[in-house]
Amino acid sequence: MKLSVLDQAPITSGNTAVEALDKAEELAVLADELGYSRFWMAEHHGTNGYASSAPEITVAHLAAKTKNIRIGTGGIMMMHYSPLKMAEVFKTLSAFSPGRIDFGVGRAPGGDRNAMYALSEGRQPLLDNMYEKLDTTLQLINDEIPEDRLYNKTIATPSGISLPEAWLLGSSGNSALEAARMGVGYSFAQFFMGGMTKEIIDQYKNNFVPSAFMQKPEMSVAYLVTVAETKEEAEFEALPQDIARLWLVQGKPSNLLTPEEALNYPLTEIDKRIIKDNRKLHLVGTAEEVANLLKEEQEYYGFDEAMICSIPHSQQKRLDVYRLLAKELL
Repeated sequence: MKLSVLDQAPITSGNTAVEALDKAEELAVLADELGYSRFWMAEHHGTNGYASSAPEITVAHLAAKTKNIRIGTGGIMMMHYSPLKMAEVFKTLSAFSPGRIDFGVGRAPGGDRNAMYALSEGRQPLLDNMYEKLDTTLQLINDEIPEDRLYNKTIATPSGISLPEAWLLGSSGNSALEAARMGVGYSFAQFFMGGMTKEIIDQYKNNFVPSAFMQKPEMSVAYLVTVAETKEEAEFEALPQDIARLWLVQGKPSNLLTPEEALNYPLTEIDKRIIKDNRKLHLVGTAEEVANLLKEEQEYYGFDEAMICSIPHSQQKRLDVYRLLAKELL
């Protein structure tokens, strides 16, 4: 099975944003050494919980620090940017690191309404043209003349570069047909809301049209994972993430607690039921247990790649998650 990494540069309790970005670099270097396929940075705005607000800049830095692993975005939140700017950024990245850059995009805002309007300078963002925007961006990246009249009288430089891989992110299945039509990869965020079905994957694969960016369908599924040497240790490390998701549902996001703080956090019976229900979105156990589950999911659904997001409070424990999974699956 192909294994990859999704990182959000989490700012855990007692740590700074600068430390979070340094830890993202450390994780990318380790993933490269372990043989992971790709490393993606998410895009988050208006939060003190994550330091990954400019993933395209982090991608440039990480590509320079690694050797073989593909580096990309998971994803650029394209509502905030023009097709010309996205094309120019990723053509430049690919010129510096040919054959190693992934242009992953999503339709979500990556932040709350305040951040969304601040990024658009107070204007109402265009929310119903995302697929057309991606079509135009891909044409510009591929040195084509777009159909859109706003962009068909200019070019995106640099020209003649090695094309990045292009991916469309989704969390509900609505983007599967569009990803297939455009001939780009499809990445399903299972850790976000769940809801993955065979129909979504079959819909993507059966309708895929080869393109300059991808000759055959490629699908990844992103999972939130916590593994350790023992089940008990994994449960201990996972609880802060469970509480963080609980807080998100309750509208009070905050920095990730330490495991000790989480263990002493007062949870009501309702809280505990919500956490238990949310565990379908969080794979917790020994590396062998989780690896076996991922193999079963891959066999049943037929996806190509598992993308692992892991957020233990300790950086050492986080690195251990990827080491342990690599031993089982790579």
